[in-house]
Amino acid sequence: MKKISILGSTGSIGIQALDVVGAHRERFKIVGLSASGNIDELEKQIEEFNPEVVAVFEKEKAEILSHRVGKKVKIVSGMEGLVTVATLENADIVLTSVVGSVGLLPTLEAIRRKKTIALANKETLVAAGELVTKEAKKYAAGIVPVDSEHSAIFQCLQGEDIKNVSRIILTASGGSFRDWTRAEMEKAGARDALKHPTWNMGKKITIDSSTLMNKGLEVIEARWLFNMELDKIDVVVHPQSVIHSMVEYKDNSIIGQMGVPDMRIPIQYALSYPERIESSVKRLDFSNLGQLTFMPPDIERFPCLSLAYEALKIGKTMPCVLNGANEVLVEYFLRDRIGFYDIPKFIEKAMAAHKPFSYKTVDEILEVDKWVRNWVRNEIK
Repeated sequence: MKKISILGSTGSIGIQALDVVGAHRERFKIVGLSASGNIDELEKQIEEFNPEVVAVFEKEKAEILSHRVGKKVKIVSGMEGLVTVATLENADIVLTSVVGSVGLLPTLEAIRRKKTIALANKETLVAAGELVTKEAKKYAAGIVPVDSEHSAIFQCLQGEDIKNVSRIILTASGGSFRDWTRAEMEKAGARDALKHPTWNMGKKITIDSSTLMNKGLEVIEARWLFNMELDKIDVVVHPQSVIHSMVEYKDNSIIGQMGVPDMRIPIQYALSYPERIESSVKRLDFSNLGQLTFMPPDIERFPCLSLAYEALKIGKTMPCVLNGANEVLVEYFLRDRIGFYDIPKFIEKAMAAHKPFSYKTVDEILEVDKWVRNWVRNEIK
């Protein structure tokens, strides 16, 4: 039986992961859970899955939850609490599904305890991909991607020699504004952006999908996950979200992974890997599928994608700046304090204001992350 800690258990990925665990209790056991502050949902999860340790990032809410559950479970808080859940001695797998760069430190600590990382927190590799992958190699810690696109690539590479890959092709749904004109998008608000046509995701990732920043972050993540150079990573818009990504080999054959757009498929694969187990997710019905269409991304309407490529090209600390700026700007956009195109505008300004440098420690990355967040907030004021 595999024992699992989940960082971000009350978010979209965390809830779906618990759905997978609940359907396979003979295979999986929850030992740790964490959330930012949704203690009502967390209390229900404690009752159902009986974890050993639970972390609540907000200290005040951790105290409230502790009074509610009594001695049933150990409650910890803050970043120290996240690290505690990520490094539980008997945890085999740590599913990191917290949103943003807050996942970086606990993920690194889990790697240093030689845990298998089921990675759903893409910002960890975006902000510090070089450091994280070096540590994973040093401590022989496996990283299995949970993102549907990276899971697809991971599956397409099984049994193959990475040297035979000519490129990887990330598919994008196109997001909420795929068919909108730029003029229409200029007037769009958060309510419009949150109406994703195919995927059921959390607010932050849904906004990132609407700007195509999500795909840009995935390009950077793919560079580190698969040790792939920038010129070998392509993006194609695929509205049906049925082919989740593809790998092209040097003989020009292409292998793709398909399935209904349901995150429980890649979550389950990451938890059960290298095995495949039965799933309750509905099958893909080819007789009712209709057509599959593809088109290149429109950089003019979605400049965040090109900014991500530029950040990766520059390298060093620039992807961290891109990520930190984007996180702050998405928060502002969700509160309707900035417009849709203010997101790429201020990201570009932040990148121009930063002098990238080669980093060696997580503290250096966290300092850059802190700097860019403050810079963006002051610039907006």
